[in-house]
Amino acid sequence: MSLKHKVINWDKIEDELDDYVWDKATSQFWLDTRVPISNDLADWRDLSAVEQEIIKKVVGGLALLDTLQSEEGVNAMREDVRTHKEAAIMNNFLFMETIHAKSYGTILTSLNSIKSINEIYDWMNNDERMQYKVKRINDIYKTGNALQKKIASIFLEGVLYYSNFFAPLWYRGSNKLSNLAELIKLIIRDESVHGTYLGYKFRLTYNELPEEDQEELNSWMYELLEDLMENELAYTEEIYSPIGMVDDVKTFVRYNANKSLQNMGFLAYYENADLDDVNPIVMNGISIETANHDFFSQVGAGYLMGNAETMLDEDYDF
Repeated sequence: MSLKHKVINWDKIEDELDDYVWDKATSQFWLDTRVPISNDLADWRDLSAVEQEIIKKVVGGLALLDTLQSEEGVNAMREDVRTHKEAAIMNNFLFMETIHAKSYGTILTSLNSIKSINEIYDWMNNDERMQYKVKRINDIYKTGNALQKKIASIFLEGVLYYSNFFAPLWYRGSNKLSNLAELIKLIIRDESVHGTYLGYKFRLTYNELPEEDQEELNSWMYELLEDLMENELAYTEEIYSPIGMVDDVKTFVRYNANKSLQNMGFLAYYENADLDDVNPIVMNGISIETANHDFFSQVGAGYLMGNAETMLDEDYDF
């Protein structure tokens, strides 16, 4: 007996947030090729070799993580959608994760030699800490249930990315590498939508579970978080020790871990990791408004179609 395939009725509201997120996600569309990263070459050349190496590693690390998300993560979660429009939204997320992964390549090729780029790709494909993140998350994508996969994705995008986001945002807050940071801010804006939407969908299914199953899932989730954070904080020490920013990055990661938990409806887990505890230069880097970009004269650092408006704390939540 053949199965019927049902058309999406875009006029039917199955979940009001689906319509909001579809409009939000599609209105934010952007392309990496329209942000002139090469305009940062003067700033790039002013950085020390150590600083350049850190930027290359954090950008390379992001490329690896977003490659996982675009090739495995979104597809894994797409199997568990609750509505037709949710499937369409996941298609959008998948495409944008591919744009994100490509954007990191654009950053690397715009600022570095081929030899240097190959060295970074070799590093990210073999670094023990980076590979641990990828394997741990991908194992859940392949074997976890619907809620476990959402938790893994939210922790990937909402926690593990942020140690790597820190450096570009810090330099932007210090009035350096503005175009590079522009791409990062566009990606952060996308990821904030992804994380809050998935957190909302997680909570809908979570609330349907018996209390015993909720408690079992909670234990699994916090064990996963602590395991990921142990690796993440060790990674932070390896990357940021040369420039003395380890403590600031750890606070930023813990802050975003709390935000990720809150997106799923849980209380903050880490103490001394509120917004006021985050390095103000980094928050300045997030909040600096972009200029509209003129693609004909290549004046400005922003993106006209997908204006990267000022990021506020509440932008992490719907």
